[in-house]
Amino acid sequence: MSAANCAGGKGTIMLTKLFFILALSLTAGLAAVADSFDALRVPGYTAYLEPNPEPSGMDVSAPDGVTGWSDAKTQVVWYGQIKAAGRLDLWVSLRLPAADRSRLRLTVAGQSRTAEAVGGPAPALVSFRTFSIPHPGPYRFALAGLSRTGPTFGDVDALLVGGPAARDAHFSQARTRGAPSVHLWYVTPKGANIAWCYNEVMVRDSPLWSYYMACGFSRGYFGIQVNSPTERRIIFSVWNAGDEPTDPNKVPQEDRVQLLAKGPGVFAGAFGNEGTGGHSHLVYPWKTGRTYCFLVSARPDGTATVYSGYVYFPEQKRWGLIASFRAPKDGGWLRGLYSFNEDFNGANGQQRRLAEFGPQWIKTADGHWTELLTAHFTHTADGTKERLDRAAGVVHDHFYLSNGGFVPSENVHYDDAFTRASSGHGPPDITLPQLP
Repeated sequence: MSAANCAGGKGTIMLTKLFFILALSLTAGLAAVADSFDALRVPGYTAYLEPNPEPSGMDVSAPDGVTGWSDAKTQVVWYGQIKAAGRLDLWVSLRLPAADRSRLRLTVAGQSRTAEAVGGPAPALVSFRTFSIPHPGPYRFALAGLSRTGPTFGDVDALLVGGPAARDAHFSQARTRGAPSVHLWYVTPKGANIAWCYNEVMVRDSPLWSYYMACGFSRGYFGIQVNSPTERRIIFSVWNAGDEPTDPNKVPQEDRVQLLAKGPGVFAGAFGNEGTGGHSHLVYPWKTGRTYCFLVSARPDGTATVYSGYVYFPEQKRWGLIASFRAPKDGGWLRGLYSFNEDFNGANGQQRRLAEFGPQWIKTADGHWTELLTAHFTHTADGTKERLDRAAGVVHDHFYLSNGGFVPSENVHYDDAFTRASSGHGPPDITLPQLP
């Protein structure tokens, strides 16, 4: 045997041994990972960006996950319900160009671990080892970028969750990140000709892009909204007749809502994309923790109905008109009375929205006032299985609605009925302005 053959043989043996050791290590590692998280994968598109929910250049979408992450001030955050104490093993799957590297930190339950991601043709599986979960409950999983060699920290595909504490853990898999909408449907006397509906609302938590509707009815809605860090609104809208879903310009003239009057400073126009109709709003700096009073009226006018919305302005100690609309192909009274909380953007659905409603009163066409004491709870479809952070109930003589925040479920179910105590104050004493 030649020296060359001897050298070649020795090299082959050493190389084979190295591959065997690497194969054993890789197989053991993959087996441990598979055994650990048992396919519990939390998609990147369910994550939130904090503290700014919509930083410039970043996006969260299905199926791409989190993309454009270059700002070290922005964290990628998931929320989940962990139902067992003990060891939790965590990985993050992300995409990085070949040769790029990023240093990342994952924080859970007050514990932080760092790891390095290395780019390549396939998504990198970054291990953050183990965390200790002290007790079952809701937890925040915050991924931070510490340093990078390329233009981004990587595009985040998923958070992978394993270990004994991952048993029965619940993370939303919904592609929409918004909190489920929640509603209270008020029980009214059967056959009543309801001409007026009065309700009060006090908002306790008011994140961006929240709508709290005080007086909803079969033909429209009336409430307050958080539109930006500097702008809040009172909104009153009435739907057109017909079933055009998006474009108000396609609605036949005979089906269109007609604006009859509006209050000072109120903008009025048409709306679309969620049905079509007449929209009005007043930019108004309503305050969290303060009670606001709403009143909506219905007056049949032949085959149409005139709907008007009024708000009491506490600073001025007076009622003011928001708008009055004539709704064609109606001719009825108020019906289908309800209130709701809505997260209308979705980028900050991890923040809780909480409001109290009541007391509620109705006045019939013959002038009789009745206090409404019972309401049924409903929620949108995403609140059935994926988003369990929705609730309703009674506090003192008010109803309340809560959605978002990934707080533990309050064991409230779809169509549960709640009855509040009477306010004991009698019907509201209202002096309305004359319509223009």
